Amino acid sequence: MAEERVVVVDENNEVIGAQTRSFVRAQHLCHREVFVFVFNSRGELHIQERTMTKDVYPGCYDLAVGGVVDEGEEYDEAAARELKEEFGIAGIKLTPRFHFYYQDSACRLWGKAYTCLWEGKIVPQPEEVADVIMDRPEHVLANTDFRPYTPDSLLALKKLMELNQ
Repeated sequence: MAEERVVVVDENNEVIGAQTRSFVRAQHLCHREVFVFVFNSRGELHIQERTMTKDVYPGCYDLAVGGVVDEGEEYDEAAARELKEEFGIAGIKLTPRFHFYYQDSACRLWGKAYTCLWEGKIVPQPEEVADVIMDRPEHVLANTDFRPYTPDSLLALKKLMELNQ
């Protein structure tokens, strides 16, 4: 199976091409990613524990379902695809919230954050999701050292909660 090709962007989030995921990671290229915050009606957030085989932040807790935008995809398509792949959720309304830039030693990305409401069953993708837990966003942000959170999703959650104030 061919390695997926990832949308590569410049510092203004303009598409400049596509490369394999491994090349993007090795060269620290800026790319697009999606972040879908999945809430229930009580305001709790579905948080996934990443498997140890993930290429960045293995074993960390990801506050959003998400991943890279593939070549030929737009953000909205990638968000729906990732939600179905990682949690088995399809056909629900995703609310686009904001774009943001994130950079650290592991990655450089332009993210687009979404929210959705889900009361049904979660079917985690075993290759990527070790476990799914629930927590309140306020608790997560007040206790960021409680678990090893992925730093990009933590930044996105902070921005989301600022918007909701």
